[in-house]
Amino acid sequence: MVPSRYLRNQSTYDCSDQIRFLRSRVALVGLGGLGGTVAEILTRAGVGALTLIDGDRFEEHNLNRQLFCTQENLGSTKASAAETRVATINSAVETRVVPTFLSTENAFQVIAGHDAVVDCLDNIPSRFVVEDAARQAGIPLVSAAIGGLTGQVTVIYPQDGGLEWVYGPRDSARQTQGAEHLLGCPPQTVVLVAAMQCGEVLSILCHRTSHLLRNKLWIVDLSDHTVEVLALAG
Repeated sequence: MVPSRYLRNQSTYDCSDQIRFLRSRVALVGLGGLGGTVAEILTRAGVGALTLIDGDRFEEHNLNRQLFCTQENLGSTKASAAETRVATINSAVETRVVPTFLSTENAFQVIAGHDAVVDCLDNIPSRFVVEDAARQAGIPLVSAAIGGLTGQVTVIYPQDGGLEWVYGPRDSARQTQGAEHLLGCPPQTVVLVAAMQCGEVLSILCHRTSHLLRNKLWIVDLSDHTVEVLALAG
């Protein structure tokens, strides 16, 4: 028996896939534009447990793209808003709220024990912190970034070259702000890139790994409707 809420998934994900989703644990790092949309999709897909990680609070400039940000909850923590939203969509999804920023000191402890980690951050140094923790925990990482009308997604397993193949040596990645702070982050880019991230996460959870964006970089540019997939190598 499949709950009615998942019936429209059935032509894509069968009962065994849905059971795998229900038994899975996914950590979401960053709950802004990308992270909020990822949380919404994974909740509706039926992922059984989500760890919601973000130490930030909503500000007015978040209203253009952050799904859980409303005029009424400005100043609220993004993690608590995500927890509330998940509970209103799917009461079967267990949530763990971590209202703090990840660091080299706490990242492994927070991430260990999950089936996948989703990087929805907005700066490169923090991405490397998450990648290191995911490697240490032996967990695949789905990483994404946006800047204006462009976005990118890649999948990194612990043994892969990973973010250095995208951004270069970590020692040179010192900027504390990502491209979105310079180029902006319109809502349509956020939603499209988050959807691609979720597609990769769900493929990992139901063991459909033959066509993952592993050692590849998916790039979309909405200004001219182009999509590219680049092979990554050291």
